[in-house]
Amino acid sequence: MELVLVTPLLVLVLLVVVALGLLVEARMVVTDAAHQAARAASLARTEAAARTQAQRAASAALREAGAACTRPSVRLTTRGLAPGATVTARVSCTADLRDFTRTGLPGHVTLTGTAFSAVDSFRSSS
Repeated sequence: MELVLVTPLLVLVLLVVVALGLLVEARMVVTDAAHQAARAASLARTEAAARTQAQRAASAALREAGAACTRPSVRLTTRGLAPGATVTARVSCTADLRDFTRTGLPGHVTLTGTAFSAVDSFRSSS
């Protein structure tokens, strides 16, 4: 008799644990996309090229990982791409919890990842 009462609660706890695990995985995917964006930007020669390459790298990383993100955005700080400078990439996107957790939960969650990459200190300035 007690097992009949506890089983729905155990199933609910299991679903919450699975949803939290999927959330952690999605945050890691977004952080990886930020790392790839920062690395791509740090290899660029101009700020315009850095922004374009960072956006492409982040979009490709999210697409290849199968992320359930909509409207990904990349904010980039390049500090002029001077040799030895640090490039910062912040990738954020919104995920619908219904698609994201596959459990029918209503609402949205914003996923954000930040990464840094150093510009080669021995590269030429031209």
